[in-house]
Amino acid sequence: MAAIRTLEHLAQSEIISREVNRPLITLKKRRPRILLVTPELNGGRRIGGEGQPGPRAKAGGLADVCTLLVDSLSDMGADVHVAMPHFRHMFESRTQFSRKLHLSQDREFFYRRSVYEGSAESNRKAALVFQRDVIHHILPKVKPDIVHCHDWMTGLVPAAAKTMGIRSLFTIHNVHDEKATLAEIEDRGIDAAGFWQHLHYSHFPTCYDETRGSNPVNFMASAIHAADTVNTVSETFLREMTEGRHASAWGIVDVLRAKFAYGEAEGIINAPDDSWSPRQDDALARSYDSRSHAEGKAVNKRRLQQLCGLEEDPEAPVLFWPSRLDPVQKGCQLLSDILFKVVSDYMALGLQVVFVADGPFREHFDRIADVHGMRNRVGVMPFNDALSRLAFAGSDFVLMPSAYEPCGLAQMVGLKYGTLPIVHQTGGLKDTVTHLDVAKNLGNGFVFENHDCNGLRWAIDEAMRFFIRSAPDRDRQVRRIMDESERDFSSTKTLESYVKVYEKLAGRPLFA
Repeated sequence: MAAIRTLEHLAQSEIISREVNRPLITLKKRRPRILLVTPELNGGRRIGGEGQPGPRAKAGGLADVCTLLVDSLSDMGADVHVAMPHFRHMFESRTQFSRKLHLSQDREFFYRRSVYEGSAESNRKAALVFQRDVIHHILPKVKPDIVHCHDWMTGLVPAAAKTMGIRSLFTIHNVHDEKATLAEIEDRGIDAAGFWQHLHYSHFPTCYDETRGSNPVNFMASAIHAADTVNTVSETFLREMTEGRHASAWGIVDVLRAKFAYGEAEGIINAPDDSWSPRQDDALARSYDSRSHAEGKAVNKRRLQQLCGLEEDPEAPVLFWPSRLDPVQKGCQLLSDILFKVVSDYMALGLQVVFVADGPFREHFDRIADVHGMRNRVGVMPFNDALSRLAFAGSDFVLMPSAYEPCGLAQMVGLKYGTLPIVHQTGGLKDTVTHLDVAKNLGNGFVFENHDCNGLRWAIDEAMRFFIRSAPDRDRQVRRIMDESERDFSSTKTLESYVKVYEKLAGRPLFA
């Protein structure tokens, strides 16, 4: 028997020897398989079926960065899959999707007209239905090397992935969060008993039975707690979150502080996708670059004024509001307090303000324009992608007085189009906009620190002082800023940062 075991051992050693000494060219590594779990997507080249663009369901920059990752990682050779809800009413009619697009099929999503629609209870229910499909069907089917989850609607997935031995990255795009008890989670079909220990609760759980019905699970904090790595969408926003400077639960602050202390949290600035370029934007009346911006912007300004019913004057300074009219985050109430005074004070310059945005505060600007007879100076238009793109090209300044801003894309788009941002110093705005100093040839916008109407008015006045400078001085600065923005705010930089995180999670180079 000993001799037989010795012969078996020698035979196995020979097999191992042959395997070890096999030429490396025959040892092919499997492509990294990455699953993006997201409630939003903005089309894309690599996830649609039959050569069509992928589905579109967008509420903000989350959709853009997910689309960038899908397309770019696929181009690099990764095996990229996407899990998202099937927003049938929002998707364009099509007969086939890519096999790498895994849609959560539930009537909860079919008739929605926007990603986050209705009450908090309705959105929480939708999030649980989506995560049920991801946890019990999509993760076991795809078997990814890395799962990349985005925002609170995916908050339970990292905990479930941990029990499956799948490494995870969680990206925080906003401060919104939701809670639900284990009982509610399980009532929606999620078997949480297998990963309940990896979740984060409102108070310390003593046992499963005690916790199940009366100790709510915090979605965002659970994702931060369970994920192997976390990132926010700017470095300043990460620091602000760890300092408790935003209206997020202290549970989120505590777990994020812990992740940051252990080197498992970082900030990665999102960048506009490459379609945002005045050289190739089909929505513009005339394309232009940094050398021809003065002529190009004048043509686009006249077209914008025509579409918005404003007085046609290519010499008038135009302020553009590009984001949703949300007084909680975006600071539109600051502008409403001073709009009439600003337009009146700069009447001699012909100052105009253009809104291409939806949101609860839109009616206030409509009323201000009507009451004061300023429709030839103030254009309030519903959001339209083509008109918004034209407004970036036809305006001189972008207004972004946000109370908080995890990243922000509009300020970077504005810089690429030669439209200088007027911003509150917070989050991603602080990381991407510095106050213009013409004498030193530095800076790219107008930044105010105190978040009130006086601070915003000061920044607008600074912008007007710049506008009335000589045309050569102004054009020289805009040219410099456009050139610097092309270099600094590229999607390539964003992609490289995420690839580094993926490689850290995988413990090896993925695309060598």
